[in-house]
Amino acid sequence: MKVIIHGGFFSESDQSHEVKTAKQESLKEIAQKAFDYLKTHSAFDTVAYAVSLLENDPLYNAGIGSQIQSDGVIRMSAAIMNGNTQKLSGVINIENVQNPIFVAKDLINEDDRVLGGNGAKIYATENGFENFSTEIPQRRKEYEAKLANGGKGTVGCVAIDHEGKLAVATSTGGKGFEIPGRISDSATVAGNYANAFCAVSCTGVGEDIVSNATAAKIVTRVTDGMSLKQAFSKTFDELAVIDGFAGAIAIDKDGNIYHQDSYPTMVFASFDGEKLEVFS
Repeated sequence: MKVIIHGGFFSESDQSHEVKTAKQESLKEIAQKAFDYLKTHSAFDTVAYAVSLLENDPLYNAGIGSQIQSDGVIRMSAAIMNGNTQKLSGVINIENVQNPIFVAKDLINEDDRVLGGNGAKIYATENGFENFSTEIPQRRKEYEAKLANGGKGTVGCVAIDHEGKLAVATSTGGKGFEIPGRISDSATVAGNYANAFCAVSCTGVGEDIVSNATAAKIVTRVTDGMSLKQAFSKTFDELAVIDGFAGAIAIDKDGNIYHQDSYPTMVFASFDGEKLEVFS
């Protein structure tokens, strides 16, 4: 059993020592909570739980603390994928829910598993998700001052459970100040992908990640026999050709954990019950 989580890039926020320390402590705590949860739950349930904790922390650009778009509205996206069944479900540009990842998880058993905009919100309301504003004063201040963060904020979790099953979940509050209707990578297989061999969650500039098909490429290459390191290296070499900005976390079927970013610094933490690693 192992868990790795990410909280986007450190460069998206204030570079102060206080912010760095706060993110390190937050990620360590959430990674440990996720591992404890994994002891009695599947990888699929665990990744949703871990991402919900990240969504509930205003340090990250997902759920509470999501960025505000150019028209003054917060729209969020999230997806989850079960490596065992290879089913993906997600929501795109959903408004006014506290945890988009739980709405995405609810959709896993539907015939129509990826919903966007008003349809996603209607589904959430009909399935008991209360109306909830995720705006915090800091984001409004940034919006009013037009201080864009460069689109590097997303959260995610990859887990392997005691049965060796893999799952991944990813959630984002967008890049901030984007054109309404812009689609991020988080609810696509470019940013969030898993099968029986590997699971990957990405963060960074969504357009770069989609152009590179980052998560799907890494998983496919591991499936075809590459090691995690080889798959990451080849995929990130291809990302460099377009000067892409991305980071990714992964676990393979043998429990190997790997992470890489194209520019510093992706914030992450991993825990296997003994070794706790956090970004420095």
